[in-house]
Amino acid sequence: MNLARQGIGMTSQRTRVRMIERLRQKGIVDEGVLAALAAVPRHVFVEEALSSRAYEDTALPLGFAQTISQPYVVARMIEALRAGRDSLGKTLEIGAGCGYQAAVLAQLTKEVYAVERIAPLLAKAKQNLRKIGQVEVRLKHADGQAGLPEAAPFETIIVAAAAATVPPALLRQLALGGRMILPIGGATQYLCLIEHRAEGFVETRLDAVRFVPLLPGVE
Repeated sequence: MNLARQGIGMTSQRTRVRMIERLRQKGIVDEGVLAALAAVPRHVFVEEALSSRAYEDTALPLGFAQTISQPYVVARMIEALRAGRDSLGKTLEIGAGCGYQAAVLAQLTKEVYAVERIAPLLAKAKQNLRKIGQVEVRLKHADGQAGLPEAAPFETIIVAAAAATVPPALLRQLALGGRMILPIGGATQYLCLIEHRAEGFVETRLDAVRFVPLLPGVE
């Protein structure tokens, strides 16, 4: 077993199991999503000083004014994307951060592309994914609002930062029959699920959330 996946004390397998049980209690019912979160050692992706809090159901700071998302929100977003579908298919993540959500997605589909605008964070994501042997995730330093046109179209797009409106480039890169989920708003935010149907794009408003803003450009 990859040593990075093992943990002791507050990062032990028992602690991870408790996290999964809490997610069930909060309403996550997709066992595939729960298994994916259970398989990824979240303590590898957080700052060492915060490793004892890795399996709490809370967002944690990563530096660069960014956070690692709350496990419940990761589970909720992926569960909404998977509902009634056989597979996530080719998946694009906007806002790779430390690589945690990309690692969870990689448990559920063979094709994961992840974009991150902050170069030092992207380097951290690459390092973290190597630690757990998840090297098949394709990472790129790029402006998330522009998506990843060279690899489009995508069956699934998941955005880990809040946009004021849906970026047009991401709509163009969503395959027919595909789904995208992203937080929309400023001071008040909500999850928006977008389905690309033959008649056009259909939006469904989901839970209230709190994410960092989706900013343009690269750093």
